[in-house]
Amino acid sequence: MAKRKIAVVGAGLIGLSTAVYIVESIPTCSVTVISDKFTPNTTSDVAAGMLIPHTYRGIPIHQQKQWFRETFDYLFEINNSSEASDAGIHLVSGWQIFKTIPDEVLPFWSDVVLGFRSMTEEELKKFPQHRFGQAFTTLKCDCPSYLLWMEKRLKGNGSQVYARRIEDLWELHSKYDIVVNCSGIGSRELMGDLEIYPVRGQVLKVNAPWVNHFIRDGDGLTYIYPGIHNVTLGGTRQKDNWTLSPDPRSSKDIFDRCCALEPSLERAQDIKVRVGLRPSRLAVRLQKEILVRDGKKLPVVHNYGHGSGGFSVHRGTAKAAVQLVGECIAALEGSSSKAKL
Repeated sequence: MAKRKIAVVGAGLIGLSTAVYIVESIPTCSVTVISDKFTPNTTSDVAAGMLIPHTYRGIPIHQQKQWFRETFDYLFEINNSSEASDAGIHLVSGWQIFKTIPDEVLPFWSDVVLGFRSMTEEELKKFPQHRFGQAFTTLKCDCPSYLLWMEKRLKGNGSQVYARRIEDLWELHSKYDIVVNCSGIGSRELMGDLEIYPVRGQVLKVNAPWVNHFIRDGDGLTYIYPGIHNVTLGGTRQKDNWTLSPDPRSSKDIFDRCCALEPSLERAQDIKVRVGLRPSRLAVRLQKEILVRDGKKLPVVHNYGHGSGGFSVHRGTAKAAVQLVGECIAALEGSSSKAKL
């Protein structure tokens, strides 16, 4: 039986992780990744890569927790292997702090991260403007390293990676049996999906190697995330803003807010500004669709719209998308069998 040919459109975090999972779980397929942007020029390269879940209002909490657990367990396994350095995966401990006591003192993901607990009074003395806090250890991805690691894995398994801009998924009909759409914000134009919109994020990448603990304000807007090569300071959350140019006023505001939480950052050096557009939606689009033209059919699986929560759930949603790919393959095999009869 000939291998089913699958095209994955998009080479950011979601596209590459979905392609990797297809290769791992469906060896009877050949996988090609097609995108007009690759690392270091994707939205994923700007992301801090912290595994602290964003809550999707349009998805049941138990589903979000499953995606998060699957992602955390997968990355934790990499972290405990010889691949950790190449993949850019490491553990980081720190604090999430609140100026008022939150309604949800125990978030749904508290038993997935490591060592989750309330902060002590002594710990809270570091943050005199805050009344409550949570301490825990989680995982962080150095995003460019992780994307390159996944690309390397794909190529090592014989998958193809092509730089090409896709204007219409039907362009792929003649060469591929199934298309997996992981085009993120590009799906607004590619699929006419007006439910997806940009949330502009601006961050600073700074050299401050003495900062070892993450600090996240409870509203998620101000954060300090130490990584392998630099510290990410954030951020902004500007809905429907398509501007990719850095805003100096936002940079100053971010720096001032982060220095208020960690005064030693005033000595940070080599400050770089990065901007990305988070592909946001009320709910991640995980769905099968059959495109039909002139009596011909093209099965499509959509996996996009993760917003600011992609790193926390990417392996879980890849697994869900690949299950849909499997259903598409079964349908194609069923059609082939009927045709032979």
